[in-house]
Amino acid sequence: MIPSLPDLLIEPVVRLALAEDLGRTGDVTARACIPEGARLRAAFVARKPGVLAGLDCVRLAARTLDPAATVEPRLRDGAAFEAGATLVEVEADARALLAAERTALNLLGRLCGIATLTRTYVEAVAGTGARIADTRKTTPGLRALEKHAVLCGGGLNHRFGLDDAILIKDNHVAVCGGVGEAVRRARAAAGHLMKVEVEVDGLDQLDEALAERPDVIMLDNFTLPMLREAVGRVKDLAGRPMLEASGGVNLDTVRGIAETGVDVISVGALTHSAPSLDIGLDALPG
Repeated sequence: MIPSLPDLLIEPVVRLALAEDLGRTGDVTARACIPEGARLRAAFVARKPGVLAGLDCVRLAARTLDPAATVEPRLRDGAAFEAGATLVEVEADARALLAAERTALNLLGRLCGIATLTRTYVEAVAGTGARIADTRKTTPGLRALEKHAVLCGGGLNHRFGLDDAILIKDNHVAVCGGVGEAVRRARAAAGHLMKVEVEVDGLDQLDEALAERPDVIMLDNFTLPMLREAVGRVKDLAGRPMLEASGGVNLDTVRGIAETGVDVISVGALTHSAPSLDIGLDALPG
C-alpha cells in the first residue's frame, strides 16, 4: 500500500488552487443557477486507462468548501484502472462541489498522469533489476504531490530537495577543481546518515570518483557501451557504489539502458513531461 501524504502538505496546495479559481467573489455561475442548499452526488470517472494518484486532493477540495461532504473512494492510490472506471464518489452541497470541481480535476488528472507514465517506464524495464527514479524537475509547489504520484506508479523517489542528500554535479566539480576533490570535501562535511552522490560524464571521471568511494555515482549521458564498461568496473568491488544512469532517457531508450546492469535510471520526464490524464466529474442520480 502506498503511504498517504499528510494533509499538512496537501492542504496549502488545494487552498491556493481554490483561491485562484474562486477569485474575489466566488463561483458566480453556481450561485446564479443552483438553489441554496441543493445537494449533488457525483463521480470522478476516468476517460482513459491509467494509474490512480491524488485521491486526497479530491477529498480536501470538496471538504474545504463543504466540511460535511462525503467522499467515497472506489480505488486506492496506486491502483490501475480502465477507461470508464469510477475513481471516487462525492456527495456535497451542490454549489460547493461545483466550485471545487476544477481544482480537484486539475490535481487528480496531473497526478494520475505522472503515476501512469511512471508505471509505463517501470513496466518497460521489468525483469532487468533496474529501478526507475524521479528527479527534482517538478512543478514548483507540487513536488511532494508529484513525487507521491511517482511512488503510486511504482517508481523511486530521488532526493526531495537540496537538504536531504549530497549530489555533486558538474558545476560543483568545476568549482572544486575535480571529481576527487569534490567527493573528498563532501565526505568530510557529511554526517553519518548523509549519502554522497557524484555525477560523472566519462570513464576517467568514474575512476577518479571510485577512488573516493562515494555512495552513488551518476553516469550522465553515457552511451550504452560506456554504461556496460562502468558496470563492469564496479561489479566486483567490495561495498561498490550504486550506479545511476541519467540523461537521454525516454521510452525508446530505457530498456537498453536498464539491460546494461545499472541499478537506477533517473527520468526527469516522469514529472516534467507527463500529460494530465483525462478525468471528468459526472453527476449521479439523486
